[in-house]
Amino acid sequence: MPQVRITVVKRLDRDEILADVDPGCSCRGEARCTAFEDGQTFLAEYTRMPEGFCPGAWADLFRYVVGLQAGADYPWMNQPGTVLACCNDGFRPVIFRLERVP
Repeated sequence: MPQVRITVVKRLDRDEILADVDPGCSCRGEARCTAFEDGQTFLAEYTRMPEGFCPGAWADLFRYVVGLQAGADYPWMNQPGTVLACCNDGFRPVIFRLERVP
């Protein structure tokens, strides 16, 4: 079964996307996700979360990992065997590129 390479494309800065959030809100904390670094890569096998990967992000990406391993291609992507996905942290989202590795 193919592996899937997961690359951190960009950690979005909360202040760029949440300008309307009250500056005193307890959600402020770090402006970017601290679990990842831009450009960081991981290799995923079927049901195994890569070591050091955020469990919340893994839950969001798992369906795409399994889909790519099963041969899925996503029609909105220019390159077969790839997909862009995002974790669901609304305050510090991270965009990932997933690629099927034969």
